[in-house]
Amino acid sequence: MPRLYPIEKTRNIGIIAHIDAGKTTTTERILYYTGISHKIGEVHEGTTVTDWMPQERERGITITAAAVTCFWTQSYLKQAETREERIKGEYKINIIDTPGHVDFTAEVERSLRVLDGAVVIFDAVQGVEAQSETVWHQADKYNVPRLCFINKIDKIGANFEDALSSIHQKLTKNAVPVVIPIGQEDSFCGVIDLISMKEVYFEGEKGEKVVYKEIEESRKEEALKWRNYMLEKLAESDYEFMDKYFKENFNENDIRTAIRRACLKYLFIPVYVGSSLKNKGVQLLLDGVVDFLPSPVDLPPVKGINIFTGEEVIRYPKDEEPFCALIFKIMIDPHVGTLSYFRIYSGTLKSGTTVLNTTNGETYRIGRIARMHANHREEVDEMFAGDIGAIIGGKDLKTGDTICDPKHPIQLERIQFAEPVVWMRVEPKTKQDQEKMGVALKALADEDPTFRVTVNPETGDTLIGGMGELQLEIMVDRLKREFKVEVNVGKPQVAYKETITIPVESVEGKYIRQSGGRGQYGHVVIKLEPLERGKGFEFVNAIKGGIIPDNFIPAVEKGIKEAMEKGVIAGYPVTDIKVILYDGSYHEVDSSDLAFKIAGAIALQEGVKQGNPVLLEPIMNLEVTVPEEFVGDVTGDLSSRRAKIEEVEDRGYAKVIKAKVPLAELFGYATILRSLTQGRGYFYQEFSHYEIVPQQIREQIIQTRVNVK
Repeated sequence: MPRLYPIEKTRNIGIIAHIDAGKTTTTERILYYTGISHKIGEVHEGTTVTDWMPQERERGITITAAAVTCFWTQSYLKQAETREERIKGEYKINIIDTPGHVDFTAEVERSLRVLDGAVVIFDAVQGVEAQSETVWHQADKYNVPRLCFINKIDKIGANFEDALSSIHQKLTKNAVPVVIPIGQEDSFCGVIDLISMKEVYFEGEKGEKVVYKEIEESRKEEALKWRNYMLEKLAESDYEFMDKYFKENFNENDIRTAIRRACLKYLFIPVYVGSSLKNKGVQLLLDGVVDFLPSPVDLPPVKGINIFTGEEVIRYPKDEEPFCALIFKIMIDPHVGTLSYFRIYSGTLKSGTTVLNTTNGETYRIGRIARMHANHREEVDEMFAGDIGAIIGGKDLKTGDTICDPKHPIQLERIQFAEPVVWMRVEPKTKQDQEKMGVALKALADEDPTFRVTVNPETGDTLIGGMGELQLEIMVDRLKREFKVEVNVGKPQVAYKETITIPVESVEGKYIRQSGGRGQYGHVVIKLEPLERGKGFEFVNAIKGGIIPDNFIPAVEKGIKEAMEKGVIAGYPVTDIKVILYDGSYHEVDSSDLAFKIAGAIALQEGVKQGNPVLLEPIMNLEVTVPEEFVGDVTGDLSSRRAKIEEVEDRGYAKVIKAKVPLAELFGYATILRSLTQGRGYFYQEFSHYEIVPQQIREQIIQTRVNVK
């Protein structure tokens, strides 16, 4: 099957933003205007295409990133009459609508990894909010070119200039309007396109008809002011355009071409404005996606490692290159089983071909592949470089796996995810539930890399971990609804950790057993050094002269890692520690992997005791938005929760309190805040860092841990 749309006319974009800024509402308009859906779905009615899970529709939030494919021709061009003409002018846009809630930030992280561009949506009243900054910096991490869309300009308190100013202050000075609103709040009725210098209105029952008109005399001066600002910023960003600008020798096409060049270099970020709910401004945003965001060929080729030779390998986004794709999401579908979402970086993938999974070294035959429309599938025979799709029934595939042509192996960089900060005990209600629970939890953990399942070896309890209470609540709900597993749950628990604070110069670990026949002999000497917060674990083999044979070194490291799972203060995992193995001895007959593994574990436990160990707790960034009259009550309550209040700023008609607070003090905070603010306050939290627990709190934690055991 030949490629219908050239790769240059493909756009892989993500819709990212703070919770409730209007991502899903904007996506629904895009699907309607591009003809993918014939009725606009609404978040408040629970009828959206991309929020298809029952939990998403009930809560009005996005939980899982949904992928949809649509097609668009710029609204300012004459629309083609025949299908052949239309396809020639159309662009294929693969869109991923990502969650805004921080508990599901992994969905944003893995989506941005495989996207070429992004649309960042802001609330015209709130401006830049906490999760807006998080997703912006995630996009920076992957060098993703982006557009901004200031949404909800029709809301009471909406202010275009204030919202733009907050982007300039908190994110980037390179954000430049290419569209400005005609009116604000109740008076908002259309926009002015600064590139064509036309007023644009959105007529028809759902705003589907885009009408261009001359700018009214009363608005010309304001429009010229913004246009000159846009042209000046563009001239600063693009030297080729600068020459034309000073000679006053440019047209609309020159402006669009220059914006595209500057946007791809992150030097110019076009800003659009509108109201998705009122069906105004979305078509121009789609024009911007096509005009300014990159196709796969506009970006550098992907780099990886040949797993057999260790050499760097480069793959270009061309159909004739060897096949290479990244698995970025696993989803369980009740009808077809596992769906493995992939992004093809090079080559083509046909159903029936054999691929190599370079992560686990296994080869297998690809069965069916599909183009995804949220939870609907369109099965196809072949997909091409730059495409996003899903393998139906992918065998043993995991998020971050690379699949490729077996004759041309390549391992792409894996996606890194944050460690859980909250744990919760779950137990099946019946024996029948017990049999199903393990399978269900494994399936959910395969789907979400930040969701972890473990068993406490002392109590036998099953623990589930994640990024927040909401994520765990959703997982328990999915256990009941999708997998028909009834469970009892315990209270959420903080993921405390332990570490050392001083170096330990020398600590010995010996495991020597003699019992008639062959004995066991393992002897190691190690040094310990504390690492910076968040560095995890580092192992250094400094053995010289074969004092310990090389074949026993991995066993020592394994024993140390296993011993780190249970610390010496309260049995929490040990982290941020460097272990240097520099001495020891072995026995030619009695030494074994097991003996050296146990010796390593003994040395680690003893070393941690000597390293002045401390308990660490997760600290959260907290933003509380409240009416001014409740600021005193809320800050007083936060102070009682060991919060460090950093600032209180104005945002629209409200005050925003920014603080750092221990996670242990925030369980159930939503209910407390509602009662303190008569239901008018809301908050946002995300993990910041780990910090040493104060002595008095430490004693309480240890005592609680002892009582639980």
